[in-house]
Amino acid sequence: MKRNLVAILLVVMVASGMTEAQIMPGLKTGTITCGADRTGEYLGLLKSARVGVVANQTSRSGTVHLVDLLLGADIKVSKVFAPEHGFRGEAEAGEVIRDGKDSKTGLPVVSLYGNHKKPTPEDLAGIDWMVFDIQDVGVRFYTYISTLHYVMEACAENSVPLLVLDRPNPNGFYIDGPVLDTVFRSFVGMHPVPVVHGMTIGEYARMINGEGWLKSGITCRLTVIPCVGYDHQTEYVLPVKPSPNLPNQVSVYLYPDLCFFEGTVVSIGRGTEFPFQVYGHPDMKSDFSFIPVSIPGVVQRPTYEGIKCYGTDLRLTGIQEIAFRHGIVLDWLIGAYNELGKRDSFFTSYFNTLAGTDNLRQQISRGIPPVEIRRSWKSELEKYKKIRVKYLLYPDAGE
Repeated sequence: MKRNLVAILLVVMVASGMTEAQIMPGLKTGTITCGADRTGEYLGLLKSARVGVVANQTSRSGTVHLVDLLLGADIKVSKVFAPEHGFRGEAEAGEVIRDGKDSKTGLPVVSLYGNHKKPTPEDLAGIDWMVFDIQDVGVRFYTYISTLHYVMEACAENSVPLLVLDRPNPNGFYIDGPVLDTVFRSFVGMHPVPVVHGMTIGEYARMINGEGWLKSGITCRLTVIPCVGYDHQTEYVLPVKPSPNLPNQVSVYLYPDLCFFEGTVVSIGRGTEFPFQVYGHPDMKSDFSFIPVSIPGVVQRPTYEGIKCYGTDLRLTGIQEIAFRHGIVLDWLIGAYNELGKRDSFFTSYFNTLAGTDNLRQQISRGIPPVEIRRSWKSELEKYKKIRVKYLLYPDAGE
């Protein structure tokens, strides 16, 4: 009989003295008001304006979608722009998102994915304000911040002001990972930031502007509606899954660590009920196993459909490990590499793109211990932290 994962987590929380609202040990809990909920701060800006909205299934105030909220407040929404996974968040990572109409509102939907990542002047024609409201997870290779970059750039080029309704960063309580070498710049890593960057989407927008990262150093006319009750040591459990393969808070916390496996021959549970919470391979040895199956909208990487994979279940132990280290856990990746015979075929060409450097792959291949690899990031991380602090809207530790 299957046991409910939430029930298991609550048992662990009670045993350790944690509150029911808390999943990550060491973080604070409290009431948080997101930017979208603070309607009094932004509806007045949008009155009598023709508005474009960059949104997906996370763009909500309570149970009401932002687009419905704006329409209900007599704001003229002209067009919706959809990031990776689509406006309703049903598409798999990397799947082509097509233009069309929203079935509920009839509004035109413009895809900002595939070959059309940046709004064109034609897309923005007749728009007086752009509104960006998407829940990010605070990880460099999660593509919503890349969509933010292109939206800001298009707005700057076409003299359209941008309003960002801020949301907490669920992984905002630490900063870790190699800083991207711009030689490896791609849609899964556009800026010289670490894997876990420790910024909300609003703070990140301010950094893009302030650091001159838009084309030719142009800047976007930016307004951010901050959250209330949040700092970078306050836990925020996402009320809506941010993408199809991050179905719960456990997967959100494990994503920075397990996404590296997407550049290897190891499965992270795509095609199961627990993606980004386990890892495995047909040749690994373990009592734990899973068999990926075909799920509509889910692309398996690598393809082990119907094949039993043996590996590690991190649904209960992984969060404790992240809390203990307060950073990325490389032991799982290196352990899998060692178990599978340290073979060159362990890595795919995508690994360096995700890592944002070729150094991590070389370090693992040379047998450098995890503690030394993480120590090699220190200098670049310290430089990044000095840049980051200029753009913070929320304190790091509740000052």
